[in-house]
Amino acid sequence: MKLIDTMYEEMGIDLKVIELINSAEESIKKNFEKINTIAEYNQLKVLKAFQKNRLSDKHFNWNTGYGYDDIGRETLERVFSDIFNTEDAIVRPLIVNGTHALTLALTGILRPGDTMLSITGKPYDTLEDVIGISNKKGQGSLIEYGIKYKEVKLTDNGFFDKKNILNQIDNSTKMIYIQRSSGYSFRKALTIDEIKSIIIHIRNIKNDVIVMVDNCYGEFLDYKEPTDVGVDIMAGSLIKNPGGGLALSGGYIVGKKDLIELISFKLTSPGIGKECGLMFGQSRSIFQGLFMAPTVVSGALKGAVLCSKVYNDLGFKVSPMPDDNRSDIIQSIVLEDSSRVIEFCKGIQEASPVDSFVTPIPWDMPGYNSEVIMAAGAFVQGSSIELSADAPIKEPYIVYFQGGLTYEHSKFGVLKSLNALVNKNLITI
Repeated sequence: MKLIDTMYEEMGIDLKVIELINSAEESIKKNFEKINTIAEYNQLKVLKAFQKNRLSDKHFNWNTGYGYDDIGRETLERVFSDIFNTEDAIVRPLIVNGTHALTLALTGILRPGDTMLSITGKPYDTLEDVIGISNKKGQGSLIEYGIKYKEVKLTDNGFFDKKNILNQIDNSTKMIYIQRSSGYSFRKALTIDEIKSIIIHIRNIKNDVIVMVDNCYGEFLDYKEPTDVGVDIMAGSLIKNPGGGLALSGGYIVGKKDLIELISFKLTSPGIGKECGLMFGQSRSIFQGLFMAPTVVSGALKGAVLCSKVYNDLGFKVSPMPDDNRSDIIQSIVLEDSSRVIEFCKGIQEASPVDSFVTPIPWDMPGYNSEVIMAAGAFVQGSSIELSADAPIKEPYIVYFQGGLTYEHSKFGVLKSLNALVNKNLITI
């Protein structure tokens, strides 16, 4: 027996589980070669932006008060703009999550009478209140401010429905909205090529429409980003991919300069925009996390491929499949039973470096339309680039696995999740 397998046994993993996962890992090592190459490219892209902007330790210093002339903040935003190939950027620690970044972008750009057309169906659950398509009223949603909303679902096989999209575009269509990640749906994330193709079709119908992408979970998975292929504005969270596990909080918005200016007026106030705002000493950790992000993302991606291979071989429906091209770090598994979902998440929690002794349970989490179970023992609360799993407790009982600051930790999460199911006789191997 290998010394490492002995360590796994000492940490409570059944030998049959170890052997099964080691065998699966051996069979997918060829998949890791492409991931490594993309990580190397993106590492160079990040390094190039750092060097171009002459990053120095002076950029890590604190500022106070209004935050005027904060060279660290200004340089950080230029670096993000260079990495994502855009005219301007907003990167701030007081953007509390991805939903907040998306909300700033939507409310900064859209005006009464405009129409927002989502071409990936209903957005992620937490945006329902933002748009106004939930049952809650009086919260200042887009619809309450006279902004219209329409959506076109993806086709059954997860592609853009080009015909219906083009039929829905009219003179009032101000924004086309695309959610790159699968979210709480059982589909593959949309690839850069697919996004590029639909933008070309849309521009032929309405050249002045603003295309916005929710890029959460998608950064550094490909050689290009959506803003490289025609997207006007894009937003995401720093405690997902681009924070590299080191950013303590925050979000980013990148895109065209005029749109970033409009959004900056919503960030602070009209006339002030992005000229003010403290970084509260977080510049260094955000810079360092961004530098680490391509490697961290590649580790999480390898863990997702392994998870897909293991559970697909056991007969469960998975998305993406092990050999699929990936455009986010999320791995979906249809476990078909709430008990399996709960035990899977317990296994992930037990694999965590923080709060491994805590037992996750389903609860009515704000912003979601069913009970949700979330497993995460992270150094940064809610950090989805760290090992985690979550699931709405509703049919067909899909669990969503993501993250891992290293591949080795992501692999351990797969081991613990399967071990938990085997121990409860919910899976036979």
